[in-house]
Amino acid sequence: MKLKFSKMHGLGNDFVVLDGVRQQFSLTPEQLRYLGDRHFGVGCDQILVVEQPTQAGVDFRYRIFNADGGEVEQCGNGARCFVRFVHEQGLTDKREIRVETMRGVISPRLEGDGNVTVDMGVPRFSPQEIPFLHDDDVVIYNLDVADETLEISVVSMGNPHAVQVVDCVDQAPVGEHGPLIESHERFPQRVNAGFMQIVDPHAIRLRVYERGAGETLACGTGACAAVVAGIRRGLLESPVRVTTRGGDLNIAWGGEGRPVMMTGPAVTVFSGEIEL
Repeated sequence: MKLKFSKMHGLGNDFVVLDGVRQQFSLTPEQLRYLGDRHFGVGCDQILVVEQPTQAGVDFRYRIFNADGGEVEQCGNGARCFVRFVHEQGLTDKREIRVETMRGVISPRLEGDGNVTVDMGVPRFSPQEIPFLHDDDVVIYNLDVADETLEISVVSMGNPHAVQVVDCVDQAPVGEHGPLIESHERFPQRVNAGFMQIVDPHAIRLRVYERGAGETLACGTGACAAVVAGIRRGLLESPVRVTTRGGDLNIAWGGEGRPVMMTGPAVTVFSGEIEL
């Protein structure tokens, strides 16, 4: 099977994007892992698939697979690449589209300056919705990791996040604690682990160890989750500039019950065809 693809990235968080509207295919976990392999395949953090919608009132269906072959619910940097891809491929001429995901509908919009703004939906905090094993919804939880007790906030942005505040992201034990938090027994579906440094009330630095992908250069949903957690803890005020290793995102949140708005770039690197 020959499959056409585009290689894209949002702040260095990179993707193989597949057109499932004009190509018919069904990929096994082994084929997905091959696509994501940086030595034998194309190489990426996630594989994104554009499909026809399955419900009324939306333009496309958006599916996300991690480089380990597992399907996940949401990806913010991928959502920005998604809207640029469907424009560049001539699948739509709408500047704002409605996109169906596993966890609801999102609305990415292509801005005049080339950036993309995405309505990422309303964050959720109930432990049952993360999911996180705890009875009550509180702002800060204690989590035992590697003989330490960490203070985390849990947020669902359509996918689960555990956010902690650190003094300096450069010295944070992302490689050590990231995989331990990701697979912690209190997160039955695993979790994305965010390490946030407060610069001032409108600026943070962030590193994220992503579920199924490891540390990435940027994480859109992780940026949203970190800002939401910081605002709930009284440490931040909207809007917030989030500086990742791949670049900056702008995040705005109006508070409880309001959607999170994310703005940032999306870049096409190259297009090609691969035989699977």
